[in-house]
Amino acid sequence: MAAKLSSKLGSNKVIVLEPADKHYYQPMFTLIGGGMKRLEQSYKLMADVLPKKAKWLREKAVEFDPDSNTVKTSGGNTIKYDMLLIATGLQLNYNKIPGLVDALSVPNGKVGSIYSPLYVDRVYDCLRNINDGNAIFTFPSSPVKCPGAPQKIVYISEHYFRKMGKRNNINVTYNTALPVLFGVKHYADALWPIVKQRNITVNTRRNLIEVKAAQDIAIFENLDKPGERFEEKYSMLHVCPPMSAPDELAKCTKLVNEAGFVDVDKSTMQHLKYKNVFAIGDCSASPNSKTAASAAAQSPVVYRNMIAALKGKSLKSSYDGYASCPLVTGYNTCILAEFDYSLTPLETFPVAQNKERYSMFFMKKDLMPILYWKMMLPGYWNGPALMRNMLSIFKSKQK
Repeated sequence: MAAKLSSKLGSNKVIVLEPADKHYYQPMFTLIGGGMKRLEQSYKLMADVLPKKAKWLREKAVEFDPDSNTVKTSGGNTIKYDMLLIATGLQLNYNKIPGLVDALSVPNGKVGSIYSPLYVDRVYDCLRNINDGNAIFTFPSSPVKCPGAPQKIVYISEHYFRKMGKRNNINVTYNTALPVLFGVKHYADALWPIVKQRNITVNTRRNLIEVKAAQDIAIFENLDKPGERFEEKYSMLHVCPPMSAPDELAKCTKLVNEAGFVDVDKSTMQHLKYKNVFAIGDCSASPNSKTAASAAAQSPVVYRNMIAALKGKSLKSSYDGYASCPLVTGYNTCILAEFDYSLTPLETFPVAQNKERYSMFFMKKDLMPILYWKMMLPGYWNGPALMRNMLSIFKSKQK
């Protein structure tokens, strides 16, 4: 978005508040957990990816005041804005689960997480170190970014155990707080046979609430029966942490809904009250799946509508809720899920995308990182809608 807007508005008209010195391609973290990529391949220096025409302020937004059109920063600055785009992403709340941070700090420990660059390398170490017992994977009772990732690492791990000849000694369990395996039935119906064929135990409505690293015990609650708890012994534990909007954003009740997310119109991505405020990506309250593909599809809508708002014109661009989740099911297969707000498949390619395919795996592993760095960040990639329209002729011929 900074690239799009600074290209349109000119030098130093766009201020980027960003304290980090590295920018991570987070969709690669799942592959790093499976040993298919290395952490150093997943990031570039922030200075190298931010557009030159934008002004980079290496500080964090700590207070929002939409009534005065100002943002206060961690460096003590107060910035006045004409238009505000909130793109804070989500906050990883590892500390919300007692014992988890300590467990993730044990050298050569049995607990890992693909969601943070601090912990992602531990996952592959866990895969290599476990020889028997229980490998447990979790999904929390909160919104998460890339909701397919917690089960992708299940499939990758199970495949790794088979490749290494130790699968018969390891029980693989996926404990999810959700009532379903995957939120879109079209793809869930394709995933259940995979789960059953590979003898993966799936427990729904089961939420991780504590980790006792000294005893290698994970404690879960039954969300359908409050007070009912389970203790499960693990030889490996992969945790998807609970997530939320960043505290600094969530405390600004004028901007956010009850859950702490920016209260926007789901079509225009404009704030419902403050018409010079927009949001994009995971921090918005739009009810789409929180993925990089969603942000890409939102970007042209947000760009056009912000420019229209600056000119005092009506907003004509609309986001349909498009989201995509490449569900990696092993070291050479992937199901490419694509869908909209209604959880109806919105597929790009003229093939059945609810089947495991090497072509989709190759695209996820090798093509999408290039697309991200070379096309999306510079502002050229607006999601696959154009490609979908072009390929629709082949879909029509198949019918």
